[in-house]
Order: sequence, then C-alpha cells, then structure tokens
Amino acid sequence: MERTILITIIVILAGTYLLEVLLSVLNLRNSRKPMPAEIGDLYTPDKRTRQLQYQRTNIRFGILTNTIGLAFSLLMVCGGFAWLNNGLLSFTAVPLWHTLLFFVAYLALSNLVDLPASIYDTFYIEAKFGFNTTTPWTFAKDTVISFLLSLLMQCVLMTVLVLGWQWQPDWLWLSAWVVVSIIMVFLNLFYPKLIVPLFNKQTPLPEGELREAIEAFARKADFKVENIYVMDSSKRSTKANAYFTGFGKRKRIVLYDTLIAQLTTDEIVAVLSHEIGHEKHRHTLRALGSSLMKMLLLFVLLGVILRYDVFAAAIGCYPTFVSKFIVFMILYQPVSMILSVAGNVFSRRHEYQADAFAKEHGMGRQLVSSLKKMTVNDLGNPLPHPLTVFLTYSHPTLAERIRHLES
Repeated sequence: MERTILITIIVILAGTYLLEVLLSVLNLRNSRKPMPAEIGDLYTPDKRTRQLQYQRTNIRFGILTNTIGLAFSLLMVCGGFAWLNNGLLSFTAVPLWHTLLFFVAYLALSNLVDLPASIYDTFYIEAKFGFNTTTPWTFAKDTVISFLLSLLMQCVLMTVLVLGWQWQPDWLWLSAWVVVSIIMVFLNLFYPKLIVPLFNKQTPLPEGELREAIEAFARKADFKVENIYVMDSSKRSTKANAYFTGFGKRKRIVLYDTLIAQLTTDEIVAVLSHEIGHEKHRHTLRALGSSLMKMLLLFVLLGVILRYDVFAAAIGCYPTFVSKFIVFMILYQPVSMILSVAGNVFSRRHEYQADAFAKEHGMGRQLVSSLKKMTVNDLGNPLPHPLTVFLTYSHPTLAERIRHLES
C-alpha cells in the first residue's frame, strides 16, 4: 500500500510537469499560425517579432523553472520530507508546534529555491523587454513581506486545522471550513486597507476629466461609485490593469497609474464598465461562494486522509499531522485541477457577460480599443493554443472577446 501511494505521488508530480511542458510546446507551435482577422492589425511586424521573442523567452524559462520545481518536489518526497518531519520531532512532539516549525522551515527552503528564478525573471527578462521598473531595494522588501504574509497565513491555517483535529476529528471539515470562511470573507473586505498598503500607495483619484467621466458612466449604469483610487504600480512594472475589490460600502475601484498613462479617458471608462458588469452580475460574490465550496470539499477529503498513518509512511515519515497533510495536498492536485478547469469555464462566461454589459452601455468599441492597447503594450500572446485556453485561461482570448463584442 505504501509503495502504491508513493508511486501515485510521483506520477502526479511528473504528470503535472509533463502537462505544463506539453502546453508550452503547443503554444510555441501555435505562435507560428497567422493572426485571426479580428486581430490582424494588432502588431506591426517589428512589434510582432518582439512579442514572439518575449513569449518564447518566457516559455523556455518556464520549462526550466518547472524542471527545477519537479526536481525539488521529488527530492522532498523521496527523503526530504522525512528528514524534516522526523528531525523536528527531536525538538518537539506537540502536534501544533511541530506543524508550525515544519512549515516555517519548508516555506523558507522553498522560497530560497525559487528566489534565483524570481531575480532572473525580474531583473533580466522583464528588464530586457522594458517592463521592469523595480529597484533591488523594492524587490527585496517585497520578497520579505510576501514571505512573512505567506508564513502568517500558513501558520493561521495550520493552527485552525491542528486544533480542530485535536478537538473533534470527525468534525474537522466543518470547524475548519467555518473558521477559514470567516477569514476569507474578512480578507475580501479589508484587503485594500490591510494588505495593499504593504506594497503600494493608493491615492484618491483627483477631480478632473477622468473622474467626471467615470462618475457619469456610473450614474448612467445605475451603479453607485464613491471610492476611486490610483495605485502606484509603475514603481514595479509598466504593465497596466484595473480592478474592483471589497463589498458594500468597502467596495473600491483601483486604477493602475500605468493604465491612466497608456489609455484615453474613454478607454479607461470602458475598462471600468467591464468591471462594473462583473459587479452587476454578482460575479465577485459567485466566485467567493465557489471558493468556499471548493474549500469545503478539500477539508472533507483531508479529514479522510488524516485517519490513516499509511499516507505518512509512504514518504518515510513518522505519522504526524503535517506529514499526512503534505501527502494529501499532493494527492489533491488532480482534484484541484479538475475544479480549476470547471471554474475557468464559468469565469470565461462571466467575462463575456461583463463585456456584453459594457457593449450595452455604449462602450463596446472603446473596450476593444483598450484591450488591443493593453495586449500590445504588455506583449501579450494573441494565439494561445486552444488546450491551454481550456485548461488554464480564466479569460477568453483577445480574438474571441473582440469577436463577441463586434458580433
């Protein structure tokens, strides 16, 4: 049984890696095809050459980093986890402290493994193609803050799970789900005030043409908008974006300063009309509800795995909470992928609905223009392979979105 579980773990890790490589190869091949009519004028020949260079550089680098990730995962499965798990038992056998120490050590180790690739990507690839504006100091600060935030969330989650398991193993799925759901809702409400300021400054959009245009559209769409902020994303990258966050009175529109610099007033309003479409259709609440249901399934299945010591023994570990949890998270990957694919199908439908909302309110042409500009400025891939889109894309391709907007 132990051998079967170990083989299954290795097959899952290797299979995930091979699928990522396959998608990369398919995208490379697909990039040679002629552009669809909807985006035939998207790139000039020189810009298209540069876009292909950027895409192929990222694909090759992605294969390299995935290979390193696979090697690290196999190393941990074939002795690394056992060494860490069993070694920490000499410090403490108290389940909670042992689990927290394990995750502190493992998160630090995995971040060290990923750090060189992150540095190369930021300061060589992104800089080479004119996107990076991050200074070494900003990068270092972001890395440390991201690590500490990740560590905090991991420790909170593990504390909830371990205490729930010790309190009532049969009801772990419910107790953990309730607590984690409360935390997720809290983060959705207070993310712009608690998390974003750790990385970026957000300042209210000043009075002027842009604010007046946004407020005029909001009145036309019968959408109450008060909190409009500009985020200083240009201190890290030239890439542009905008998003909504929060619920009710804590709802906030956030515009990247790069978006304001790259698009016209009408195009920015068109981008926001799309985001307002999401709010009108309650896509944000649906996405949160879907995430909570996925979390419930995860906890139910975790409760089953935790009952059997054989899962820890499969990777050479003395049976502890954290060793069984690690095995579960690997075995859960195929389930997570299936749920992710299903979620992407619905997400792409939501994007079409939000686009349709913008079109219904007279912003279709401007939205097409803004999508084209952002794709060109970001050297976006206009021809992803259909299998890549189906498995990994939460948004339709640019050509598909334009086709629907102009139909």
